[in-house]
Amino acid sequence: MQYDLQYFDEVEIDINKAKTWYKQQKEGLEVEFAIAIQKTIERIVDKPQIFAVRYKNVRMAHPKVFPYNVHFYIDEVNTTVVITAIIHSKRNWKVARKRT
Repeated sequence: MQYDLQYFDEVEIDINKAKTWYKQQKEGLEVEFAIAIQKTIERIVDKPQIFAVRYKNVRMAHPKVFPYNVHFYIDEVNTTVVITAIIHSKRNWKVARKRT
């Protein structure tokens, strides 16, 4: 079953900050980051249950290349995946936890 996708407004800010940083490191790297995040989100929407619950009812998925965590929960009633944060894996996870 394919799930619908929703995300908190802060997720766009998370992505834009990361893309800006990667662009400053190397031209085009921000595009690679965006593609990696998109592929991760596609995996989540396709089979969200394969990811373990990490806190509360929130699960995390990781892109294969970049050190980021996609925090999300599953709304089974509405068959929706809700992304709450996309943050660097070294950043304090409590930042994402406050959003739930």
